[in-house]
Amino acid sequence: MRAIDAGVLICGECHQLNRRAEDDETICSRCGSVVHERKPNSLARTWALLITAAVLYIPANLLPIMTVNFLGNGMPATIMEGVIELINADMVPIAAVVFVASILVPTFKLVGITLLLYSVQRRQPMSAKQRILMYRFIEWIGRWSMLDIFVIAILVALVNFGNLATIEADLGAAAFATVVVLTMLAAVTFDPRLIWDNTDAENDNE
Repeated sequence: MRAIDAGVLICGECHQLNRRAEDDETICSRCGSVVHERKPNSLARTWALLITAAVLYIPANLLPIMTVNFLGNGMPATIMEGVIELINADMVPIAAVVFVASILVPTFKLVGITLLLYSVQRRQPMSAKQRILMYRFIEWIGRWSMLDIFVIAILVALVNFGNLATIEADLGAAAFATVVVLTMLAAVTFDPRLIWDNTDAENDNE
């Protein structure tokens, strides 16, 4: 039996368990916040954030993210071009970090959240356990999403030797940072309890 079926609601602010009020809205006994059965408009908000992030993901990959100058020569580079430039500069570990953080992680988050939303709304044949594992993995990799921006910021601060070598951040970095923030917010606005609400018990027992 789910907690909601037993009339128990959890506060979204302080996570206090509260008994559902019979007539009026339920007020948290600890912090005084209004307690909702589920996050209001969770799916709509998550879709809005996800679509916006997907749109910005295009310029984030097409616009230059940084400019690497060596001996006065350098051209603005996109994410992939920046990875290649770092490899050519014998910065293979940093190139690997940039590739994973800039390409693999954002792509997985966009695809993963999309699959979660679609499976919840369309009741696709995926068990609740599979969905919750996917959601937890998306939450886990979310903490690494800003790693690429941190790397660029550190490189801009450290690699500044005048005409010898410099690294500058470009518009693509701003677009990418926005994508990261939006995907993190999308993961927060998505209510994982909807996974269990929209899964047939018989499918979970198979």
